[in-house]
Amino acid sequence: MTNTDFNADSENAKDTGRTEAFSDGVIAIAITLLAFNLHVPTAEEAEAAGGLLRALAGNWTSYLAFFTSFMIILIIWVNHHRLFKLIRRTDHNLLIINGLLLMGITLLPFATILVADYLTRPEASSAIAVYTALSLILALMFQVFWRYAAHKRRLIGANVTDEAIRAVYRQFWIGPAGYTLALVLSLFNAYLGFGVILLLAIWFALPSRRSENVKV
Repeated sequence: MTNTDFNADSENAKDTGRTEAFSDGVIAIAITLLAFNLHVPTAEEAEAAGGLLRALAGNWTSYLAFFTSFMIILIIWVNHHRLFKLIRRTDHNLLIINGLLLMGITLLPFATILVADYLTRPEASSAIAVYTALSLILALMFQVFWRYAAHKRRLIGANVTDEAIRAVYRQFWIGPAGYTLALVLSLFNAYLGFGVILLLAIWFALPSRRSENVKV
């Protein structure tokens, strides 16, 4: 390897490192904001509910929405990290796509409040439809992100095998298909739609058989 090649590799690593660091910061803020949505019952609310534990139990929709969104953001972070093991360079377009993906992530706390507030109300289907639609958009943005980077190995590292690239492509249908199903179900039954989202979040969190697997 020439000095020029070495310098180019160092600059590429610095460039992708800055992108990951910025993304990690945005994701960390989004995942922290989820906890701010959890409500601590006042003394009056606890007394009216018959005790603090009863008052806390009454907020079960907030805990369920928090857990689901936390898992979704966590999986996004894991997959984002794994993709950058394959991506060795960035360009203007990839940075914009990455920024749009981060914009969707920052909307998850809002969608989480929506679910927590409306899950047990008549408008539950609308709230879950918004949540599942956002989840679907995030999954599709991940596809755009990867397909742009991997097209003709545009931004992929030289040591990454074609099979590793194909393995990511093969797994990309799972997320969009599952979120589309959840969106359709949510229009008829809010609990079924949200149940699919929750199951997907748990399934995506399960350990992969191969460390390079990316599930989005």
